[in-house]
Amino acid sequence: MNIDKEIDTRGLNCPLPILKAKKALSEMLSGQLLKVVATDPGSVRDFQAFAKQTGNELVDQQTVGEEIIHVLRRR
Repeated sequence: MNIDKEIDTRGLNCPLPILKAKKALSEMLSGQLLKVVATDPGSVRDFQAFAKQTGNELVDQQTVGEEIIHVLRRR
């Protein structure tokens, strides 16, 4: 997977990871991939809802140790 931009939201709780992702996506081109590294367990559900609401594609979600990796494709 070719990630175009990555943001680190470790240690931040809802809604900050979503807000930072929204800002990052707004600066990206359609089709580009954004990787968000989070530690908030609630971010799994939050990013699923965010993708549905905004039309951005949630390409991948995985938990690696304490971190949750979200990959979004800009609509």
